[in-house]
Amino acid sequence: MKKRSKRYREAVKLLGKKEYSLEEAIVLIKKTASAKFDETVELSVRLGVDPRHADQVVRGTVALPHGLGKAVRVLVIAKGEKVDDALSAGADHAGYDEYLEKIQQGWLDFDVLVATPDAMKDLGKLGRVLGPRGLMPNPKSGTVTMEIGTTVKEIKAGKIDFRVDKTGIVHTGVGKASFEANKLKDNVKTLMQTIIRMKPAAAKGTYLKSISISNTMGPGIRIMANPVEFQD
Repeated sequence: MKKRSKRYREAVKLLGKKEYSLEEAIVLIKKTASAKFDETVELSVRLGVDPRHADQVVRGTVALPHGLGKAVRVLVIAKGEKVDDALSAGADHAGYDEYLEKIQQGWLDFDVLVATPDAMKDLGKLGRVLGPRGLMPNPKSGTVTMEIGTTVKEIKAGKIDFRVDKTGIVHTGVGKASFEANKLKDNVKTLMQTIIRMKPAAAKGTYLKSISISNTMGPGIRIMANPVEFQD
């Protein structure tokens, strides 16, 4: 059995019941953040879907109202004026051949890759490098687009891409432990409202199986899996 740290065990002592309201869970997240760094607050949502079927894959994007609390490094693969658009909008890197070559050589110093549609034929050759790391641009996530400037600005402002994994879980960051409680609550509600709206028609039975929130170094705190919790 994995030995837990003293900090983790102390955090567990603060948890007195199996499930909490969203508001109670946010209070506990603040209390259980004890690391020496600003921990990321992560949300895990187990859905009643079977991702093996294409019509039950839950994937989308959402702009968190208060962002993630960290700088997101954006690379844009494009040519001509789109490069200028990207850099003007705040992209960290933008270009074409030089960045394709760097990626081929193992350079991955970015968090999100945005590309114009015509670049995908060349990026497709880098699938083995980008795919396993979740960095390949995709039209469904809005990262394959001609609206480069707008997309870069949205990503920089807190737009995230989420996708259910093969076990039926959506796992993503929703902010930092240093965020004010109301800001964390807003971010969680915005994400959950989006996930609820995206319920596949083919999904049968209970859609929200379980929801938990945690700090990077802390225990999972169960939130009531009731859509009412996330209404405005």
